[in-house]
Amino acid sequence: MLSVENLDLHYGNSQILYGISMEANLGEVTCVMGTNGVGKTSLLRAISGTHPRSGGEMLLDGAPCGKLPADRLARMGVGYVPQGRDIFPLLTVRENLQTGFACLPKAEHFIPDDIFELFPVLKEMEHRRGGDLSGGQQQQLAIARALITKPKLLLLDEPTEGIQPNIIQHIGKVISLLRDRGDMAIVLVEQYFDFAFDLADRIIVLERGHVIRNVAKEEITREDLLAAVSV
Repeated sequence: MLSVENLDLHYGNSQILYGISMEANLGEVTCVMGTNGVGKTSLLRAISGTHPRSGGEMLLDGAPCGKLPADRLARMGVGYVPQGRDIFPLLTVRENLQTGFACLPKAEHFIPDDIFELFPVLKEMEHRRGGDLSGGQQQQLAIARALITKPKLLLLDEPTEGIQPNIIQHIGKVISLLRDRGDMAIVLVEQYFDFAFDLADRIIVLERGHVIRNVAKEEITREDLLAAVSV
């Protein structure tokens, strides 16, 4: 579904990513792992179009993307849940979800029932402001908002960061369910090792902006992977 070849990314004169090549397939979770500061978030920004890549090619369903901005990529089926969630604190839960309508034709401007089935707490709190939700509830809202856009490719940046264990467990179940539907490719950036390893179908390890591992999960042991992503 997603194919990236030789992707480079700069912030000003500083190069952050070097020749990244990877794929993410429908019905799979591709986990991007590595220590802090190796370029994981930058990779998701490049794929989502929120920061332009400096070089390389990206294809979605075999179609070249050029250097399209984030709004165009969202309309092509790229859903992005950034680190920090970026919900609108003064909008209600329902209004936050409705911001996803911008990527959809007018006939699809409604909140599907399965959004509230995946995240029942959002139904309970749909008229509360986003800023009044707990961190875990805001994370569920951010994921749900991305799902409103009906993505074919879902990018998740540190979805467990600062969240209580019971909600981490629930988010893991949601990711598994979305993967098992088979109509979505998921790219997960995650520091919580066990969470990432349990969900992964394919694992990419970054080090100083370079890919040092790109393997199917069964091709690497837990111990070898832990050594590769540890300081």
